[in-house]
Amino acid sequence: MELPNRPPRREPEGCLVAAIRLPVRIVALVVVVPVRMAWDLLALCARALHRTVLRPLGRVLFVIPLTWLWRAVLTPLGRGVAWLVRYAVVVPAVWAWKHLVVVPAMWVWKYIVVAPLGWGSRYLLAVPALWLWRYVLAPAGTLTAWLVRYLVVVPARWLWKYIVVAPLGWGLRYLLAVPALWLWRWALVPLGRALAVLGRELAAALAVAWRVAGYVSRAVGRALKWALWQTVGRPARWFYRSVCTPLGHFVRDAVWRPVRDAVRDALSTARRTLRRALS
Repeated sequence: MELPNRPPRREPEGCLVAAIRLPVRIVALVVVVPVRMAWDLLALCARALHRTVLRPLGRVLFVIPLTWLWRAVLTPLGRGVAWLVRYAVVVPAVWAWKHLVVVPAMWVWKYIVVAPLGWGSRYLLAVPALWLWRYVLAPAGTLTAWLVRYLVVVPARWLWKYIVVAPLGWGLRYLLAVPALWLWRWALVPLGRALAVLGRELAAALAVAWRVAGYVSRAVGRALKWALWQTVGRPARWFYRSVCTPLGHFVRDAVWRPVRDAVRDALSTARRTLRRALS
């Protein structure tokens, strides 16, 4: 019966972690807050520039002309070129390759190359090679293997086992393994733990500082938005509704419409007079 998975047990933090965490987080917060605010401002400006300038300009300058060029010019031209290449180049080339190259090459390969090579390899090479292997090379190989085994391998194995391995193993153990183990256990492991604690706390401090900087940046942005609305937006809206709109209606009703009607009547009268004069 398997036990249910339990969350890993978190070890208590030591004095080193507590001594490192607070200064690191303070420094990270001081450094990250201006960077986050500058980043949010640049992102806001970039989104506004892309929405109001780059996207419409790119559509007018590139998307619409390229779409028209692709649909009206390149697509019909490409279809015509493809049809021409297919029926003027590909189809004749395939027919010529199939009937003028492949068939004669297959005949030449079968009756001029393969057949003589098969006869020669069967009657001129296979029988002498088999005789040479059975009566010369196989006995020579067996004798060579026996000599190599008892004159080289066995003495080398004995020399390696009783002369090289024992002194070399003792030297590697007491001159390299023991000092390396001591250095790893008492120097590198504590240093690595300290660096790991410092790196973990620095990463956690940067993450916390980035979130706090986001809150600060949003708060500053909202405050600036409120201030601009109170100092610019609201007075501009009041001026537009209370001054510009009534003034525009007055100009439209008292000036523009009478002038337009008068000009229209004058032009109509002039046209009627001209028609009478010409008739």
